[in-house]
Amino acid sequence: MSDHLHFLATLREDLEAARHRDPAARSLAEVALGYPGVHAVWVYRLAHRMWHQPGLRLPARLISQLARAATGIEIHPGARLGRRLFIDHGMGVVIGETAEVGDDVVLFHGSTLGGKSMRHGKRHPTVGDNVVVGAGAKILGPVWIGDGAQIGANAVVIHDVPAGAIAVGVPATIRLRPVAAPFDVEIDDPAIYI
Repeated sequence: MSDHLHFLATLREDLEAARHRDPAARSLAEVALGYPGVHAVWVYRLAHRMWHQPGLRLPARLISQLARAATGIEIHPGARLGRRLFIDHGMGVVIGETAEVGDDVVLFHGSTLGGKSMRHGKRHPTVGDNVVVGAGAKILGPVWIGDGAQIGANAVVIHDVPAGAIAVGVPATIRLRPVAAPFDVEIDDPAIYI
């Protein structure tokens, strides 16, 4: 598959992810035209490609700032985002330069993948696959969020979160799910984090 076709397939995959994860989405056209989270991810994908080309870091940064002005979502072009990221509502989301985000992640409005140090180097979180980050949650520093973890609304995470765990509170405390427990809507439904 050519680079151009691969890029278009990725954009289509972003649309499908948003449609699949948002029960309010009625069509791919609605998502493509009216979802700022999708727009921000698309601009990020362009800016990220530019970020890795000689002499294009400044233009990449400026494009990312235009996307921020238009969508209210700031994604640094140096961040590494996986496939099928869905940013729901979006306003106020910040993803820092050294953040790494896995596949099939959902970020709700007001969430931050930020730093807590002004030093150079890795200073933003690494988020695994299938993670849900609730509205207003702040994940700060070079912490690791394991696959399938859920971060509660307004939680402030400053330590690693194991795979499959739930982090809630300020500062966040970890709640582990029993291995063989049945689905519990009060614990397992990501809608409680909105």
